[in-house]
Amino acid sequence: MPVFRLVDEPLFPAPELAEPDGLLAVGGDLSPVRLLTAYAQGIFPWYAEGDPLLWWSPAPRLVLLPAEFHLPRRLRRTIASGRFTVTADTAFAEVVAACATASGRREQGTWITPEMRRAYVRLHELGYAHAVECWQQNELVGGLYGVCLDRMFFGESMFSRVTDASKVALVALVDQALRLGIGAIDCQMTTAHLLRFGARELDRPAFQALLDESIDRCRPQKKWRLP
Repeated sequence: MPVFRLVDEPLFPAPELAEPDGLLAVGGDLSPVRLLTAYAQGIFPWYAEGDPLLWWSPAPRLVLLPAEFHLPRRLRRTIASGRFTVTADTAFAEVVAACATASGRREQGTWITPEMRRAYVRLHELGYAHAVECWQQNELVGGLYGVCLDRMFFGESMFSRVTDASKVALVALVDQALRLGIGAIDCQMTTAHLLRFGARELDRPAFQALLDESIDRCRPQKKWRLP
């Protein structure tokens, strides 16, 4: 399959035309309208600083259904211990910055470039991107962020500075999804870590059907607040 070069209009080729590794298109920009158009079709940007802007739609796709989430006993005890305080949408830019500079990404390079950081902060300001923050003694020690369209949350990245912090944030995200009627969390790539929490792979037709049933109006949301 060819890799498509995007035009000025926020249009994308059909996701099923992606390369076997998921690469679909190159070029374009990170404007809110283009990002929202992409996510609504299951397409996301991923590229290294200095490289052209690349757009991906891999298959199979790892998806976590909140109703099927598996909470390990040890993590349940950690949450019950009160070691962490969890919030949402109180430190979005800080979470994105922490994900960009997390251990390993500093040394190997990160796809969360300054341009990407600005783009997702803008989506957050518009009501389409959200973060869950995990605190310990008033210090941000873990969290995650992503894009939410109607009943679908597209996870982008997470970080942890102390053991279990990002996992506690994930549990809070699942709880929030259940409260808001969000039926699926897109995890993009398959990892053993997420499989242990009950995530499962969907082939392209099944993932497309999930998008169709989860996204209709693409309305912005108010800032999230956790109970």
